[in-house]
Amino acid sequence: MPETDHADSQGESARKQWSAPARRTRFRELDEKVAHLHGQEFGKPGLNPVETAQLKGVRRFGAAGAILMAFAALGAGAQPVLQNPVTGMRIFGLPARMTTVSLTLGITGTVMVTLAWLMVGRFVVGGFVTQSAPRRMTRGQLDYTLLLWITPLLVAPPMFSRDVYSYLAQSEIGARGLDPYALGPAQALGVDHVLTRTVPNIWRETPAPYGPLFLWMGEGIASLTGYNIVPGILLHRGLAVVGVLMIIWALPRLARRCGVDPVIALWLGAANPLVIFHLVAGIHNEALMIGMMVVGAELALRAIESSKPLTRLNLALLLIGVFVIVLSATIKIPSLLALGFVGMALARRWGRGLISMVAAAALLGIVAIVGIASMSLISGLGFGWVNTLGTANAVRSWMSIPTLLGLATGQAGVFLGLGDHTTAILNVTRPIAAAIAAMIITRMLFATHSGRLHAIGALGVSMAALVFLFPVVQPWYLLWALIPLAAWATRPVFRIPAIGVSAVISVILMPNGAEYPAWTIFQAVIATIATFAVLFAVLYTRPLWRSFLDGVFRRSAPSA
Repeated sequence: MPETDHADSQGESARKQWSAPARRTRFRELDEKVAHLHGQEFGKPGLNPVETAQLKGVRRFGAAGAILMAFAALGAGAQPVLQNPVTGMRIFGLPARMTTVSLTLGITGTVMVTLAWLMVGRFVVGGFVTQSAPRRMTRGQLDYTLLLWITPLLVAPPMFSRDVYSYLAQSEIGARGLDPYALGPAQALGVDHVLTRTVPNIWRETPAPYGPLFLWMGEGIASLTGYNIVPGILLHRGLAVVGVLMIIWALPRLARRCGVDPVIALWLGAANPLVIFHLVAGIHNEALMIGMMVVGAELALRAIESSKPLTRLNLALLLIGVFVIVLSATIKIPSLLALGFVGMALARRWGRGLISMVAAAALLGIVAIVGIASMSLISGLGFGWVNTLGTANAVRSWMSIPTLLGLATGQAGVFLGLGDHTTAILNVTRPIAAAIAAMIITRMLFATHSGRLHAIGALGVSMAALVFLFPVVQPWYLLWALIPLAAWATRPVFRIPAIGVSAVISVILMPNGAEYPAWTIFQAVIATIATFAVLFAVLYTRPLWRSFLDGVFRRSAPSA
């Protein structure tokens, strides 16, 4: 079906306003290039019986992969050093004694879930290049698929990261009445404490970098579980699942607001393996941060974009949405960026240029100050968290553009015999990257106010600039940008890289959140390849799978 470009709907008025100075013309061209990422999408009829049967097979394939991951996590996951409940058990303790086998099962399960997600994409967008599916799976079918893939991981040990053990230790510090923003687990609890022992070495001496709301919730968990690690892990996973449910609630609504098919947005955003692996299995507090951010944005934009006056119920809805965004920033601070785009959307509605921007900034600023101050004081944790926001910068992440440039240049200096000047170079590249990110974000804010970009699309682009130019980038940070962009960006120039990066990043990390010996990884990878060769040969003997695989690898999916 034909699509209506978002840039076209605003292009004529934009050309009239921005035709004079050359600098403004360049800005307009930049905005139009970004706006070209978006196009109007239309609904499609549901799957036919053959496609429905194929979907069920793909769904079971992914569920089997999730079960393999859950079992492999007993040996290859981020197991606690102490209080491991499967230690010594005959069956469930076996994976821990067979490292290579557990790693093979973990990698196999990870690849199976990722492949299943890509195959489900055939029933959502059709061909990833053409995006011309004649039919599309329903929201109910996608929800059921996501439920099947997540359920086995709800009771599995943590995977892909050990951050949850830092959450437990930092929450216990706060529950004792100590300051988690001044003391690390080793100083506050002792190096031999059961909660400190499983915290990664790099974070044992480090104060908490998280906001007061998250640690306050963690203190509640600590008061319930004490030093019992497994119940603490499960309760923290419960918080992560609440965050994922918020994403599932808000994302299709934001997609409809932007003229995007909600099923596609949910598939690319909520059903993404990065969400399943890192927010659910990995138990990262990004789930709550992103969930509250998108819920707050949806509530606020519902009021702003309503045809009704901004009084009474609409004003209350706006303030509630803004307050939820502010609370999300007291989980992790980057989500506060969403407040700027809600403010620009509000200023655009008021339509009085600079005066409206100042008024919107004043209103939202008051809500932000009240919300942050209230949470800092009510939690009893104070404002020390502001001083620890840069704690993660100690990590040198290859996914960060300025850090990668600094590391590469530093190593080149070592190779040329000029000495290791990595730290000095990072002190240059990181501020430059921060300045570039600030320029991009500012440009997106003004594009939102002028109406050339929707607030959600501009937020997603700004988050992408923030992530890639951030001093530290972890794989799950990509979701800061990917989830809002899934509700707005529709063009293959966005979706193809987003799908590819999500799939690659999902399968290259080790299930335990650390590294294995190279020989162990090599053995596991070879075993995984052999497993998939056998699995492909078996599935290809079945007519339903053979017709589907032929559609994936040779021609378009069957249409009848």
